[in-house]
Amino acid sequence: MAEEEIKYQVIRNFGPSVFKVEIPKSIIDKLNLYIDQIIKDERKQNELNYGNKLVGDVTQEFLLEKEIMNKSGWLNFLSISTQKWIELETGKKITKFNLNTSWIVRQFQNEYNPTHWHTGHISGAGFLKVPKSLGKHRQKFKDTKYTGGNLQLIHGSKMFLCESTLNIKPKVGDFYFFPNYLMHTVFPFSDTEEERRSISFNATIDENIYNVYGKN
Repeated sequence: MAEEEIKYQVIRNFGPSVFKVEIPKSIIDKLNLYIDQIIKDERKQNELNYGNKLVGDVTQEFLLEKEIMNKSGWLNFLSISTQKWIELETGKKITKFNLNTSWIVRQFQNEYNPTHWHTGHISGAGFLKVPKSLGKHRQKFKDTKYTGGNLQLIHGSKMFLCESTLNIKPKVGDFYFFPNYLMHTVFPFSDTEEERRSISFNATIDENIYNVYGKN
């Protein structure tokens, strides 16, 4: 049988959906400027400190204020992106997008975020600043793909024709939406002293769309 006679389709319909979007540069610039100002204000850092509520072993984690989320366009970006993702996946339009929290993670050399998951319905993580030399000076294992600083999404267990992880190399502007229950972790990096700056959020949407089991 000739190859051209075979009709085929690869179907990938198992496991949770992940939605990748690029953050507009204008939003990145406004958020980074805001963060740089917070770093210089010790009182503000203490006021917004979120490290005691999160699991990361990192230098600093702090909440974003509502004012900057509105002014920068961050809240609107999250709402529009979530609406698009849910409509593509379910064919339904959400009528609610309630942002619970959004926060910044400042990670440096040898720091990490252990495997965890979030609250709410919808979560996500993306990158505002990435070390320029990340992985470039790694010489110890030349034949091994460097994963330092990577975000790894985890679901289920590895089986034949079924991967259990998705490794994401950080790139400024890339943002990944995923359901709150999707486990994830961030690997430490050791080859640079530069900052890896990420941003995350938790939100809820229409209960009747999120709750696929319906009423109990």
